[in-house]
Amino acid sequence: MSSHEVQEEPLSHEELKYREHTQRGADFIKIDLFRSAREEFKAALQYKPGDKFATEKAIECQGFINRDRKKVLILVPIVLAIITLVILFNL
Repeated sequence: MSSHEVQEEPLSHEELKYREHTQRGADFIKIDLFRSAREEFKAALQYKPGDKFATEKAIECQGFINRDRKKVLILVPIVLAIITLVILFNL
């Protein structure tokens, strides 16, 4: 019975940092922290400029941020109107 040892090259500092930032970005997406996720993917791009995966994920996060901003811009005036009506009816 023989064993085959696989000699793996140690990862470069840039590769380790890239993986660290992309993993953090993925973790932030899982809990809907899109701004933090976007910043992690942008940080990953410092270690692999032009990387397709990190670029696409940063763009995807920006889309989620824009979507959430639109929701807030719609909901806030509605909530303020409801609060105003409740105050007026209680006078």
